[in-house]
Amino acid sequence: MLTLDAHPSGRHFLQIPGPSPVPDRILRAMSMPTIDHRGPEFGMIGLQVLAGIQKIFRTRHPVVIYPASGTGAWEAALANTMSPGDLVLMYETGHFASLWQKMATRLGLRTEFLALPGSDDTGLPLSWRHGVQANLIEERLKRDTGHEIKAVCVVHNETSTGVTSDIAAVRRAIDAAGHPALLMVDSISGLACADYRHDEWGVDVTISGSQKGLMLPPGISFNALSPKALEVSRNATLPKAFWAWDEIVEMNKSGYWPYTPNTNLLYGLHEAVEMLLTNGLDAVFARHLRWAEGVRAAVNAWGLPIQCADQRVYSPVLTGVVTPAGVDADALRKLIYDRFDLSLGTGLGRVKGRMFRIGHLGDCNDLTLMATLSGVEMGLKLAGIRVTDSGVQAAMNYFSAHPQQSGLKAAA
Repeated sequence: MLTLDAHPSGRHFLQIPGPSPVPDRILRAMSMPTIDHRGPEFGMIGLQVLAGIQKIFRTRHPVVIYPASGTGAWEAALANTMSPGDLVLMYETGHFASLWQKMATRLGLRTEFLALPGSDDTGLPLSWRHGVQANLIEERLKRDTGHEIKAVCVVHNETSTGVTSDIAAVRRAIDAAGHPALLMVDSISGLACADYRHDEWGVDVTISGSQKGLMLPPGISFNALSPKALEVSRNATLPKAFWAWDEIVEMNKSGYWPYTPNTNLLYGLHEAVEMLLTNGLDAVFARHLRWAEGVRAAVNAWGLPIQCADQRVYSPVLTGVVTPAGVDADALRKLIYDRFDLSLGTGLGRVKGRMFRIGHLGDCNDLTLMATLSGVEMGLKLAGIRVTDSGVQAAMNYFSAHPQQSGLKAAA
């Protein structure tokens, strides 16, 4: 039998960096009756969704939609473009870059993992506190005179660390090296939160998922393609069937899929795209930047280090907070969860136990973040962690001094 504690009053504060809180408007759209995914009504919805998601990726080229998580879209990107034994150059910026590299190895690819060496005075790895260093990619590609490297794989917004890398700089590095490698980018947590331009930045495959800036539950993932990626896929020989682009792209021309799609999640995606485009993507990006500034004002007031050590690449999606030496960040998170029904993101991989993450995305607004920061500040004090000043007051000061501009209303 469920206890009363299983149903606390009020709404749970889900402030992890994804899955993000889903707006009621999207939940209502998803609750519509399921229709025939081979019928004419579905074909019309399919065409609308495919056209809309192209605008979110800022591309004129096909976007493949899978009923899968972002992990599936990672595999699809590699399986459609690579052959067994191909060499892939990947860049370590955090836990998800590391997982993608592990997947590539398991698929039978050879991988080379670039990273900044060593740690800093916090004891945290430098590569996990900074973005992609495009110069290192350029130097490595220039040494690859035989063009053995077939793809460069980087993460746009590293969800485990709160670092947003400069993808346009990576494209410039590849071009400066005169190298034909494909550019593949994981923008699973960046899409629809941070500025992203698939075509303009010369990306060949962009990977994303539904549960972050698109404000949906998990269950849909994407590969945005370039003409070059489609051409390469015709000769790639890694095994693929479900993930294969060719049949999907062909059937998408009439609004259908060669498998059973996530019908009700596509209803939600249709609604999410409409909400984002009605706001305007530039307004959506500005909103996330403002939220991030307010949260960082609080962290700085507390006197705690921000996981991202380079102000130029602070993420607008989440903020990683490093706890003092000897303080278990997961124990702090549990305390905050138990006392205030507030979920914060855990530290992952090489930073587990050393930091926690505050998400500022999805169905969110100033007061949502003020409540979140209040819960964190109370948790810090209950845990005996000394803070320099009130982060709650600092965030209040920031938000009140920097009002949301007209037209930048929250998507919900």
